[in-house]
Amino acid sequence: MSGTPHLSVVVVGGGQAGLSTSYWLQQRQIDHLVIEKRFAAHTWSTQRWDSFSLVTPNWQCDLPGHPYDGPDPDGFMKKDEIVAYVRGFVEKVNPPIREGVSVTRVARRPHGGFAIATSDGDYTADEIVVASGGYHTPIIPRMAEKLPKSITQIHSEQYRNADQLPAGEVLVVGSGQSGAQIAEDLHLTGRKVHLAVGEAPRCARFYRGRDVVTWLADMGYYEMTVDKHPLREGVRDNTNHYVTGRDGGRDIDLRRFATEGMELYGVLEDYDAGVLRFRENLAASLDFADRTYNGINAAIDKHIAETGVDAPPPSVYEPVWTPPAERGTLDLAGSGITSIVWCIGFTPDFRWLDAPVFNGAGRPVHRRGETEVEGVSFIGLPWLNTWGSGRFGAVGRDAEFVVSRIADRLSRKRAPLSVAV
Repeated sequence: MSGTPHLSVVVVGGGQAGLSTSYWLQQRQIDHLVIEKRFAAHTWSTQRWDSFSLVTPNWQCDLPGHPYDGPDPDGFMKKDEIVAYVRGFVEKVNPPIREGVSVTRVARRPHGGFAIATSDGDYTADEIVVASGGYHTPIIPRMAEKLPKSITQIHSEQYRNADQLPAGEVLVVGSGQSGAQIAEDLHLTGRKVHLAVGEAPRCARFYRGRDVVTWLADMGYYEMTVDKHPLREGVRDNTNHYVTGRDGGRDIDLRRFATEGMELYGVLEDYDAGVLRFRENLAASLDFADRTYNGINAAIDKHIAETGVDAPPPSVYEPVWTPPAERGTLDLAGSGITSIVWCIGFTPDFRWLDAPVFNGAGRPVHRRGETEVEGVSFIGLPWLNTWGSGRFGAVGRDAEFVVSRIADRLSRKRAPLSVAV
């Protein structure tokens, strides 16, 4: 390894998590390098559809040294505004970064530290911070291989707008945040949409005179740590609630879409002999989403009653549409569907990291970003510590904590040994 550049810390990933880590490493004057396979914070410009907007208010954007300071703190930045906000953060941090370089392997060295192999040279480091997130490989089920070649298939990360899809009807598979918003985007352009509804929860955009996020912030929800959450680590596997910040923010109500012509089905399970097959759970999924919606509002009602806050009267959502029957099958050829947008998420891919820090599902095991292998830390994962860990709201605080622990370890390693005389 003679001649191989050595650094105190190598940060893998140049998104908001890696940039936040670099910010705090610079504050402590710790030498480091950020390695990014594309370019800094690229996902906001390369993996979002044209009408994308934040689903949380702008005031929650609080990257270290770079809080939102625009004219609309209660609004929701659109894609171009988000890109500008993040690029401003990149310029402020001015990280030591290698862009267009992939990390191919990280392994522990026999005498401590790590060997890092990349697509453009090798490094060694005392510490590794994995800031590449957990959304790496788009999920497209194997059933997709059986679909006719005439059907255009894309993943949500490739979707930009309705015009990129061929004329005809569109099947959107999945109703989490991306699926629900993409289905709405297509619906608003006048496209006929078929939506395979998953078991995602939903929440109101505004309730009793305020944004629901603002109420939840007042209630301390966003400060709740994962070890205090009723689900504990299980909350990391939860699907996000669907809602939108589009056009100033509003609810997404799949039942209302159905009254306007959108076709709803249960979970897509298979395609065989020309027939799409769905689980007959549409009614149950819609009911679950509405129970969650009303449950969150009921918690807000309780908070208002306990604090005496002046607010408009409470309300309960009542379904505007109920499935007349479950539909378990759909003849694809006769449906008018010419394209499918898969919105069923991503799987993590940390195969390049050769360290025993993963569980049976390939997900890192950590406590507030720290693993049992000294020197391996994670940042930017959902619920790393709180709800905002994977978002602009709390990733900076998580990075500050992780860097403080790194600084402590480096200090211990480099402290001179005392000699008794």
